[in-house]
Order: sequence, then structure tokens, then C-alpha cells
Amino acid sequence: MAGPSPNARFHAHVYYEPDGRGEAQALRDALQGLTGPDGERVVAHAGALRDGKVGPHPISQFEIHFFARDLPLVSPMLEAAGLRVLIHPLTDDDLADHTSLGRWIGEPLELDLSVLDPPGLNQGVARFGKNDF
Repeated sequence: MAGPSPNARFHAHVYYEPDGRGEAQALRDALQGLTGPDGERVVAHAGALRDGKVGPHPISQFEIHFFARDLPLVSPMLEAAGLRVLIHPLTDDDLADHTSLGRWIGEPLELDLSVLDPPGLNQGVARFGKNDF
């Protein structure tokens, strides 16, 4: 089965505990400055650190936006960080994005799926590369 289009949009949610906020901030800063072989920025948007529950996310997190073509650059950094991470494509199906289409690094968290957008309407699509919550 073929992988996603190189231009497919992705989010990663990086979760942290209060005592790991500094590590999360350092990772966010590194991801925000990451450039590809062509010298272009890899991360289209690095969201603010959100201390506490936000949206479906039960603990503190920040999100990044990037394209599928940059998964080989982003994934190793996320894996090496030692934090929990949910990587998922950004489609019109918010529920599938956060469940069956997502991939966890580290121990998965139980998300509050009740707050996700209904199928066919995913507000994350419109805010890709612009802003987080």
C-alpha cells in the first residue's frame, strides 16, 4: 500500500508533565528551527505550550504542523525526546486522525474523543501552518 502524498498535512502532539516542561520547550524550539536539505523550514507551525487539558488532549501538550515529506526529519527528533507523542495526518475526519490513522511514540493516552469535529469537518485543516487551539 502506498504511503501518504508528500504534500499530505500532518500534526504531532507532544505531551509533557509539569516537571518536563523545560524539555518540551527545548524540543519545540529545536523543531521550530529545523530546516531540510534545501534550507527551508520543516515545521510550518509550532504551537504554544498548553499547560493542562485542551481539546481532546488530557494533559499538557504542544502541537507542530508539517508535511508528510518531512516525516523522516521530524520523527527521529520526536522519538529521541523521550516524551509521549501522537503523530497523525490531517484529513477531514478528525476522529480517525486521532485514532486509527494516528501513531503513538511512547505510552498512548486516552483522548477525549467527544470534543473532536464531526466527520467531514475538521477545523485543524483550516488552521494548518497558522495557529493551534
